[in-house]
Amino acid sequence: MSKTQTREVLIQAPNFRTAIFKIVGATPLVMNKFSQKAREQMRKKQEAGSQAKKGKTREAKDFDACYEGAIHRSKEGWIGIPAAAFRSAMISACRLVNFKMTISKMAVFVEMDGVDADEGTPLVRVYGDPRPLEMAVRNDSGVADIRIRPIFEEWKAELRIRFDADIFSEQDVANLLMRAGMQVGVGEGRPDSKDSTGMGWGTFSIGNKK
Repeated sequence: MSKTQTREVLIQAPNFRTAIFKIVGATPLVMNKFSQKAREQMRKKQEAGSQAKKGKTREAKDFDACYEGAIHRSKEGWIGIPAAAFRSAMISACRLVNFKMTISKMAVFVEMDGVDADEGTPLVRVYGDPRPLEMAVRNDSGVADIRIRPIFEEWKAELRIRFDADIFSEQDVANLLMRAGMQVGVGEGRPDSKDSTGMGWGTFSIGNKK
């Protein structure tokens, strides 16, 4: 007969919980999705190779199409924000409280309400009425250009945040989300923009937690 062996369990089973937060925009939200049309044009140019510029004619810019192409729309037709935008904002906010970002990446997640109809990006539904925003910008080459982007003067959303309860408490998650909303932001021109100090857009506050 073989002897019964006992082993000490060192790794605990995952302990995940979900909290729901209502958020309200404190400043306008501006979107800038990389449109399906832009991807198709890039693909055609790369497939053409060295012949891409030969005999090329410049197409007239369709500003209405540019506006629509910059919006994240779900398969059901509603407008959304990439769920990763809120998760990234919370992870970035960890720097403010000296918490390791590498750990937070594995401990906090934002659940999706649906996916982008074109590219399958997980989305959180945003409530509000966008309008076109015309801006003069400079491309990476330094050439001036006009861009049309959707802007929400007023907006709100509901976030379902799944978190590791062995790492964060619900109050930790709420506080981290508040910092993300006040100090990081989401979308174009947010305070924590990688390319600039932002335009002050995309900040938000949280309401009652469910």
